[in-house]
Amino acid sequence: MQFQCKTRIFSGQGILKELKTLNIRRLLLVCDPFFVKTGWSQKIKTLSGAAQFEIFDEISPDPSAAMAANGTAKMNAFVPDTVIALGGGSAMDCAKAMVYFAEKKARLIAIPTTSGSGSEVTDFAILTHNGVKHPFIDEKICPEAAFLDSDLLETLPKKLIADCGFDVLSHAAEGYVATTATPFTDALAEAAFATVLQKLPASYGGEQSCRLEIHCCATMAGLAFTRAGLGLVHALAHSLGGEFHIPHGRLNAILLPAVIEYNKAARHKYAALARRAGLFGASDTVAVRNLKNALCRLRQELGMPDTLVAAGISPGELWNKREKIIAAALQDPCCTTNPQAVTEEMVRAILEEVTGRG
Repeated sequence: MQFQCKTRIFSGQGILKELKTLNIRRLLLVCDPFFVKTGWSQKIKTLSGAAQFEIFDEISPDPSAAMAANGTAKMNAFVPDTVIALGGGSAMDCAKAMVYFAEKKARLIAIPTTSGSGSEVTDFAILTHNGVKHPFIDEKICPEAAFLDSDLLETLPKKLIADCGFDVLSHAAEGYVATTATPFTDALAEAAFATVLQKLPASYGGEQSCRLEIHCCATMAGLAFTRAGLGLVHALAHSLGGEFHIPHGRLNAILLPAVIEYNKAARHKYAALARRAGLFGASDTVAVRNLKNALCRLRQELGMPDTLVAAGISPGELWNKREKIIAAALQDPCCTTNPQAVTEEMVRAILEEVTGRG
């Protein structure tokens, strides 16, 4: 059994001031245009104390291999000693690929502005190519430092809070039951899941005081799944997301209750997770049912769709792409750590269940 955390984590309100302690000289900031328009890019430059500064601001949702190649070219021309990824999972995924493929090494620092992906502490990145999301897993892409600053969380849109919150819950639940889970990853996953399940409605409702705690839980869930692995929820979410560009956390919210039902081999661990979250049951069967029901209630409370059709996917288009979606999910590396052996019949049945009717 092994557990390691390469990333140095800074957490707290205003913690970005500690950037100046990292001796940054040549800084390349990776972000989307929003952070340039709002002035955050210049704030990062000032706080870092960098003498030389460049921005790669071409980030958009579902970063493509071509986007990462453009960023790598910018990095090769500028030759930074430090790359900072500012934003959500898309910025961090692209920056990870850039650092990995660049000609000269640079350290990677992550500043997440959403509380979901956990990418600031993971060995994972997702790049899209030809309509398929490809997970990229290598310990070399794990950031050296992560800054969890609540100053960046004050004006999060409600839909983003909901989507990202279910991303954390899915990371924690899948990491908890993954075949390579350990007592270390279990502790992180349990705490993250229980806290977010309890406090996400308040954050969604505008409560600021719990946002840093949820932000830290996203990182904890990231630490759990990068060491324990994920499962079929993410395999299918990657496949569906590459085709239809529905937000990843929204897909997770639709898929998670159904996958829990089909992962019979993990019933005891799901029951333990339910009890840790205060969802008791006289038997494991009742505890798991309470877990599923709690997730469905939360999904409804946050105004999230409960089927793929409700999320805006045309039933006809889904039918036409069904075989491609199933094949991509089965090939996804997340299936290798799912607690139950993933079969084509299982994937087909789950996809049918979550489709809904138009």
